[in-house]
Amino acid sequence: MNSLITLLTGILFFFTTIVDVPYNAIQKSMSANDSKAIVQMGRDKILLNILGKEGAYNPAQAEMVLTEFFNKKPKGTFIFVFKGKETSDGIFTIGKYTYGKESYRTTFHFRAEKSESKLESLTIEKE
Repeated sequence: MNSLITLLTGILFFFTTIVDVPYNAIQKSMSANDSKAIVQMGRDKILLNILGKEGAYNPAQAEMVLTEFFNKKPKGTFIFVFKGKETSDGIFTIGKYTYGKESYRTTFHFRAEKSESKLESLTIEKE
């Protein structure tokens, strides 16, 4: 009986710690250049590295930094290259944002926070 309870507790714990990454929301936000929607997926502080400009930003600042990027590279296309590399720190997902002939690798890092996943960091770098 104790073994059954231990097994069920382990299974329950395993499924409650899985980070659910909002892939559809990321896809829509990146395609629409919606900085606000991306930032709303985040924590109180988001680590951004946008073309070498790196820092920890509150949501309002993070939105401004992303908006600056999208204003310079508007209406690009976004696709996922890799979904869901789970590590002890959370889940990484990699995408590609293309503007004209320029391509940018995007790396999103999500971490479980209570019952949902929150964007901890976003890196956008030229390929």
